[in-house]
Amino acid sequence: MYCLQWLLPVLLIPRPANPALWFSHTVFMGFYLLSFFLERRPCTICAVVFLAALSLLCYSSWGNCFLDLLCCGDAAVLGTEQCPGDVAGTDSDLV
Repeated sequence: MYCLQWLLPVLLIPRPANPALWFSHTVFMGFYLLSFFLERRPCTICAVVFLAALSLLCYSSWGNCFLDLLCCGDAAVLGTEQCPGDVAGTDSDLV
């Protein structure tokens, strides 16, 4: 379980509030996880525990999941697409 000390803080990194940064955040987190799994090669138990925690986190709050690639396009940045995590009445809805 030593390898989990490098994976669990990833779950605590918040998603940026600015929609323009969502795509870069998603790419950074994806590359970090990919490079971690390729370089450190965590044990099977650690990988399963982390992926289970990640899937539960994304399932419970899909709009705040950092793997949300559906709302990272230019349409979300311009405010023309409504993402599942968006709340009605925000500044992007008033424009």
